[in-house]
Amino acid sequence: MTPLGATITPQGIRFAAWSSSARRLWVSIFDEHGNRELDRRELQPEGAGVHALFVPGLAAGTRYGFRADGDYAPERGLWFDPDKLLTDPYAVEIDRPYAYHWRLAARRNEGADTAPLMPKTVAKALPQAAPLLPPLFRPGGLIYEVPVRAFTRLHPDIPQARRGTIAALAHPVIIEHLQRLGVSAVELMPVTASIDERHLPPLGLSNAWGYNPVTFMALDPRLAPGGLEELRDTVAALRNAGIGTILDLVFNHTGESDRLGPTLSLRGLDNQGYYRHQPDGRLVNDTGTGNTVACDHPAVRDMVLDTLRHFVRHAGVDGFRFDLAPVLGRVDGAFDPAASLLEAIAGDPVLADRVLVAEPWDIGPDGYQLGNFPPRFLEWNDRYRDDARRFWRGDAGAVGALATRLAGSSDIFGKAGQPASRTVNFIAAHDGMTLADIVAYERKHNADNGEQNRDGHNDNLSWNNGAEGETDRAAITKARFDDQCALLATLFASRGTIMLTAGDEFGRSQKGNNNAYAQDNAITWLDWAGRDQVLERYASALGMLRRTVPALSDTDFLTGQPADATGIPDVAWLTETGMPLAATDWNDPARHRLVMLLGDADGGRLAVMINGDRRQCVFSLPEREGFRWQPAVETLAVDLARPLPGRSVHFMAEHRTEKWQPVFGQSDAKK
Repeated sequence: MTPLGATITPQGIRFAAWSSSARRLWVSIFDEHGNRELDRRELQPEGAGVHALFVPGLAAGTRYGFRADGDYAPERGLWFDPDKLLTDPYAVEIDRPYAYHWRLAARRNEGADTAPLMPKTVAKALPQAAPLLPPLFRPGGLIYEVPVRAFTRLHPDIPQARRGTIAALAHPVIIEHLQRLGVSAVELMPVTASIDERHLPPLGLSNAWGYNPVTFMALDPRLAPGGLEELRDTVAALRNAGIGTILDLVFNHTGESDRLGPTLSLRGLDNQGYYRHQPDGRLVNDTGTGNTVACDHPAVRDMVLDTLRHFVRHAGVDGFRFDLAPVLGRVDGAFDPAASLLEAIAGDPVLADRVLVAEPWDIGPDGYQLGNFPPRFLEWNDRYRDDARRFWRGDAGAVGALATRLAGSSDIFGKAGQPASRTVNFIAAHDGMTLADIVAYERKHNADNGEQNRDGHNDNLSWNNGAEGETDRAAITKARFDDQCALLATLFASRGTIMLTAGDEFGRSQKGNNNAYAQDNAITWLDWAGRDQVLERYASALGMLRRTVPALSDTDFLTGQPADATGIPDVAWLTETGMPLAATDWNDPARHRLVMLLGDADGGRLAVMINGDRRQCVFSLPEREGFRWQPAVETLAVDLARPLPGRSVHFMAEHRTEKWQPVFGQSDAKK
């Protein structure tokens, strides 16, 4: 297809847009401030739905937008209205953020010209593509999920002007924090330009997460005031520190929402082509947000691929996380792992080695597709999240499920003889309760969202340790701290890729709000000054252990057989007495204790001792002549001679006596 968007030449700019059903398209040229329309030129059909025009004398920095005309029949999915200024779908920069206004959604001839309400697309001369460096991130590493604005909005060491921006991630104090945790890659929650849902402004709220994009390439000016260069420079700074960058992108819907939503870009250019529709003309809503992008349409497929290549070539990112990813694989509405877009992403030369992470569910028909994405894709594993929470909540009969999750979830990802897990294990993510809130709230507290607590999940698999929310009772505070340590240790001991959401390493709370998308305020902003530094040091010690012991970050499925010439099985599952777990043990609904004994390459072993019972217990580990057990992470000064506390996880490393080593990580996690 001919290049779309604005192509800058020494003689002027060529504008091109795609629409299969518009009768006429124009480009509107604005002054340098984007406030006054200077000229309006009609684009000419070039075939295959492309409309284009070369305008001499224009240069980089020109502000513009498109307009389209044709039938206006929303009941048939046609929304043409030349009074609606439209953002170029291939925009790589806009001059201001989007702001919702009712006139953006007005019917034709009822809302007047929307140009004063719209950002203008800025014709951008892209930097020269950088050499394609291999991604730093490898499966089995630690992904750190970052809400860019909330992450540094309150950080006292970040200059005020940089707080809440992409550039703040390149500050030395942030990089040092990431390195202490052992972060392999940051996963930036959406940084492309988004718009508030229409119900938020009247409530005095705004979208804090960014999962409501308008177009797919242009960065949000609030997060990246320095534009694409800011992202590129931050990616480079993180890479120099050994940390990769993954972008969380939303290709499943746009902020144009349902039939009552605003006309901003795709809807005004070709609503029938860019979005999926029911046979009666209604918009399909597989996303819960009002519309579903037609990813099986050739024009959309090309736009998604062009977007991914854009961020690899011009920003150098390691890869991508795809929100509600089944939408990308829907063909005529049904998910197909061999869908042309999924195959094109996996096979594209520019994208061939990039990290691909799927959120493997949407709310459409057969929308839960965990384990069914092509082998190139890692997948968010909500079964891991739920089984880990159930075990530590104290549910009966949870020990077998926990072991399966610790071992990489072969029941989900071991299909067709696959040798390695594609799991992304997590306890908490941006969507849902924070790690600290899981152990402090039995139910959601979403009243601040203005929906009478109706929004968000009702079953959080959470517990409060004896009091709902904040308390000054020391025993409850200690129990919550211990539970957070246990959850973190479980995550870091799990086979496969792991993901930690920013701030969970130091006890961030959203006061029980499990759907804080609309809280761009202290509810979501990380409280760096008040963080739990003891918990943070413990998390850092776990990160050091995971980096030091390859058996923890491996992705191959555990077999119980020797993995090398040492003759040591890659895993043995033991009771607290050091005996192999029998079928009766696995099926005992009252069992809450477990030892995962991992073989290590040097002939030693690592014991992960899990006491999910509230009672303390003496654990025994099998001894070998010439080897000795020692703490691998010194947490509560526990050794095998004394009972392990209830609700805790401890690591013991076995070394040859002549190769006595210090512990892998130090922590004073006492409270």
